[in-house]
Amino acid sequence: MNPIVYAIPVFFVLMALEMAVAWRRRQRVYRLGDTISSVGLGAVSQVSGLYSKAISFGIYVLVFQSWALFDLPVDAWWVWVVGLIVYDFCYYWNHRFGHEVALFWAAHVVHHQSEDFNLGTALRQSSSGFLVGWIFYVPMALLGFPPLVFAVVALIDLLYQYWIHTEQIGKLGWFDRVFASPSNHRVHHGVNQRYLDKNYGGILILWDRLFGTFEEERDDDPVVYGTRKPLKSHDPIWANLEVYAALARDSWRTAKVGDKLRVWLKPPGWRPPDLAAAEPTPAFDLAAFRKYEAPLDGAAAWFAGGIFALLVAAGTHVIALDAASPLRGVPGAAYAAWVVLSLWSLGRWTDARPGSAGLLSALQIAAALAIVHVAPALAALAALLAVPAWLLAPQRQRPLNSPEADAAA
Repeated sequence: MNPIVYAIPVFFVLMALEMAVAWRRRQRVYRLGDTISSVGLGAVSQVSGLYSKAISFGIYVLVFQSWALFDLPVDAWWVWVVGLIVYDFCYYWNHRFGHEVALFWAAHVVHHQSEDFNLGTALRQSSSGFLVGWIFYVPMALLGFPPLVFAVVALIDLLYQYWIHTEQIGKLGWFDRVFASPSNHRVHHGVNQRYLDKNYGGILILWDRLFGTFEEERDDDPVVYGTRKPLKSHDPIWANLEVYAALARDSWRTAKVGDKLRVWLKPPGWRPPDLAAAEPTPAFDLAAFRKYEAPLDGAAAWFAGGIFALLVAAGTHVIALDAASPLRGVPGAAYAAWVVLSLWSLGRWTDARPGSAGLLSALQIAAALAIVHVAPALAALAALLAVPAWLLAPQRQRPLNSPEADAAA
């Protein structure tokens, strides 16, 4: 079974603990819409990863079997220790390119779109990283690290990074100087000029100190989280496609052939001179930054939270079935697609997008029809959820800079 299935309950227990600590400190660290977006993106990433990760892992295995320079023993402890360090080094460069090259940023931006910083943000993962991320781990395969070692150390590196996404743990002295820590990673998620594109390390922050990308968190410059071009949506599909769409649009519209390629390879934010002159991008103003707020309150908020919990449970079930036969055929693929589409429609529903209520209702009715012969009780519940999905839909989007949004932020 996918080990992430066992980690999911731990993730939510720690999120509840973080929320309790913040409540005692009279801090608000979670907002419903943002949490639905972050955790939903994690669920979409894991469900889609059942199919997409086979590509990147398959490339690793192919390179290892065909061109490995050494035959490293899988049962030697030092192979695992060195493998973790080498993986973390490769991750540093993968992560750094994810901020310095537009094509790689298009995949990585998902993780930075949240304007909150909490353990839920850690779950906010891309679904398209497999397209280009595999490039950075080819050296491990060439050095002869067995695929099992690669898979396990990759999971360790990923799980380690969960706990560093919190504001509830302060500076940790010597630990901050050696390892990625909450303080170091808060800097990484900042849009402040001082913090921009810093602290890429996954487990070791030593890479940043070595290559000149380290910045310490400062009390006189509180971190502001998010991206300099805010997503302003909780739609998980658009979150994954937003930057790709912008790059494709600029690549298509610019006149020079060379610029059509440079759009993808230049740093994020670069635009061809002809487009930049015709459509100048406003300068980022930190003082004017406002958090995006979903128009959810009362019964709509309770419904959104409830149906989201059910969809996360369904997504976990899909991941747990990965090794079983149902996910190998059409029924399993349809189940996975239903989870992704439902999370997409819920994100649009929280944004009060046109047609989202009808789509969410239709997906619940489709689920009821699909499982009525297998689980009548669940089918009845799905059918009933179609009613409040329609009746409780938010009617209007709260303007970004309205007094209500300012107060909520």
